[in-house]
Amino acid sequence: MKVLSFLFSFILLININSFAQEFEIIDGDTINRLDNNNQKQGLWVIIKKETGRKSDEGLYKNNKKNGVWKKYYKSGTIKSAITYLNNLPTGYAKFYYANGNVSEEGIWKINKWTGHYKYYFENGNVAYDWNYNKSGKRTGTQKYYHDNGTLMIEGDWTNGKEAGALKEYYADGSLKSEKNFADGKLDETSVKHYKKQENKAIITKQSKSKESVKMFTGNGYFKLNNKSKKVDREGEFSNGRLVDGKRYFYNNNGELIKTSIYKNGKLIQNIDNLKK
Repeated sequence: MKVLSFLFSFILLININSFAQEFEIIDGDTINRLDNNNQKQGLWVIIKKETGRKSDEGLYKNNKKNGVWKKYYKSGTIKSAITYLNNLPTGYAKFYYANGNVSEEGIWKINKWTGHYKYYFENGNVAYDWNYNKSGKRTGTQKYYHDNGTLMIEGDWTNGKEAGALKEYYADGSLKSEKNFADGKLDETSVKHYKKQENKAIITKQSKSKESVKMFTGNGYFKLNNKSKKVDREGEFSNGRLVDGKRYFYNNNGELIKTSIYKNGKLIQNIDNLKK
């Protein structure tokens, strides 16, 4: 009996030491904790072995993500902060560039934006200021900006389609054009173009034989550039969101460091271009 008692005490001591090495004590509680039913509970922090830095952190309740979950770049700067409810992204979401500036923010519900949404240039200026309905389709006043902060396009959308008057502006703030849409279709007779810094209207007809510059509407195939004229995203968009295509990330020297590939609205692969 003494031998068995000794062995039991020895095994218990080993388990306690193993527990102490696996979990970190914070304010009397533990992180990365499993309950008696082997379900994740409380604060979880994921550390990348190759960098020794945390890549994800957030709260679990009964094995499901709840509350704000944060992701981090390899440098340790924040990459995203997404609100979860019962393991589904539901609520305020915020994404960041590697330099720390915000890239996107708004209300994210499972797989679509709803309500007010903003996308930013890497320099911190607003690029898109949009509004979505509960179905995730752009509705209401939509605004696009030049990278210098001045308004570029303003118009109304209904259920993801242009509706009514749309105005376009030069980077200096002067009016560039006026157009009218109905159910997403352009009334070509309504098009007015203005010379830069002159508000004298010039009525022009669009040439069907020449390819015109395609305005980003948030639906269809587009190639979008960042302020450095490098491709930021390219592929098929739906309601302003890249669903099939690629997104490119650059360092401060303008070198391509990562390519993210999307399929059916989901991130399927990240390519580290520095390792090529």
